Amino acid sequence: MSEEKFSAGCSPSDCASCTSNCSSNPNNQDPNLITLTLDDDTEVNCAILTVFPVKEKEYIALLPLDEHGNNETGEVYLYAFSKTENGDPLLDNIEDDDEYVAAAEAFDTILANARAAEAAGEPLE
Repeated sequence: MSEEKFSAGCSPSDCASCTSNCSSNPNNQDPNLITLTLDDDTEVNCAILTVFPVKEKEYIALLPLDEHGNNETGEVYLYAFSKTENGDPLLDNIEDDDEYVAAAEAFDTILANARAAEAAGEPLE
């Protein structure tokens, strides 16, 4: 997948934690979900887990969902995240192995911190 655009109306960094039904959310889509169109034109619904920085780039973690809205495998998709000149979200494959490892390690840290906060009864950010 290269340079995939979100089909949702909001930027994931704005909408990932949003619960409002704002006007930037076309067709009243869940702002925590996006539909990816892969290179072979397959569509995959994904939950937006987080957008996070590593060095000077941003990345996005997506949870692919089956037709019932579940993820039985625990698989997570990581992509480079940016915005077009118009401000539309844009995803790109992470081609460099070292860059992917850095993004994966940063996501693992975010996940570990969220689990620790949840176990301590603290609110998740």
